[in-house]
Amino acid sequence: MDIPPEHLDWRTKGFWLPDGAMTAAQIVARRPGLFDGGFVWPLMALRRDAVIANIATMAAYSARHGLDYAPHAKTAMAPALIARQLDAGAWGVTVATVSQALVMRRLGVPRVFIANEVVDPTALRWLAGQSDWEVYFQVDSLAGVRAAASAVDATGGTLRVFAELGHHGGRTGVRTLNDLDAVARAAAAVDRIEVVGVTGYEGQLPDVDAVDAFLDQLAEGTKALAAAGLLAGPPMVSAGGSAWFDRVAARLAPAGAGRVILRSGATVSHDDGFYREKTPFRRIPQEGPLVAALEVWAQVTSTPEPGMAIVGMGKRDAPFDEGLPVVHDIRRDGVLRPVSGLTVTKLNDQHTYLAVDPDVEVVPGDLLRFGISHPCTAFDKWRAIPLIDEERRVVDVLYTYF
Repeated sequence: MDIPPEHLDWRTKGFWLPDGAMTAAQIVARRPGLFDGGFVWPLMALRRDAVIANIATMAAYSARHGLDYAPHAKTAMAPALIARQLDAGAWGVTVATVSQALVMRRLGVPRVFIANEVVDPTALRWLAGQSDWEVYFQVDSLAGVRAAASAVDATGGTLRVFAELGHHGGRTGVRTLNDLDAVARAAAAVDRIEVVGVTGYEGQLPDVDAVDAFLDQLAEGTKALAAAGLLAGPPMVSAGGSAWFDRVAARLAPAGAGRVILRSGATVSHDDGFYREKTPFRRIPQEGPLVAALEVWAQVTSTPEPGMAIVGMGKRDAPFDEGLPVVHDIRRDGVLRPVSGLTVTKLNDQHTYLAVDPDVEVVPGDLLRFGISHPCTAFDKWRAIPLIDEERRVVDVLYTYF
């Protein structure tokens, strides 16, 4: 990916550059440690070895089960991580919005799946004009088909779409196979709209039985559309968040519905909360594991009363929507050690509240290492993130393009 070098300066949170500017290459050439004075707190860092291991694990898992992997880039929107996943054999990447798709286009990503219906006329005309790029999106309504038809009529271009099946209470997708057929027929009837397969999202379902039933329905719908001659080529079927990808492998791959595209994205960094509990590798440990790669460092700034400490980290710095950060280590007087008895109870915009057990001492100035929960709302809080080795020396700087 040929990206012009960016500069870090006084605008870059966490990097202490009060005067002048540096490129990532200049910083990496010095291999600074996190605690050498070139950073201030809070700071989010990403462990290189954990990321490399996670990417290799998912690449091997996908290959073992005959899945094409299109990891959801919205998790990190980081060109360096996208490049690593493509180099490891990813079929393409998934995004949530046309703006994110534009980023992928400019980065030179060869194949992109937009996991949403697109109805904006400006965006659809742009997509229809990308004749030399393999890009797909979803349709789950006749209104969406009409919007896409208007775009191809206006531009003379071609659009490739997946018909989307959903489930009761889910976020998108038609609710029945009859409606899936109706949407696919409407799209296939439009010149220069190609229906390539069926997609769905199972991540909001509550248990294995519900997920399996939905995935079976997804396979059934794909086969029905193929049998009806509505698909423009060999059928494709896509699913897979980061909580149930084992069921995608178990139900969709053997079903023979078509080429299976897995979209799990939080796996690149994993976490110490939501996905630590939800990962399929808890059910199939022999096929994993994934390793938590993100850490946020922040200082205790106040101990205003017994049993409470305030940390200089808040909602602008760490995710809080699917679980709160957890404390792993404390660093005092240059010594790092594990710590227990410190529990995050809430976050404000710039402050974290800790409940402190009676036998634990924390004082202002202590530096704490936090693990995060839900990486999909972690990376977007940081424009630049140091990539660190196991000695916590900076080996690269990741830029995020949100």
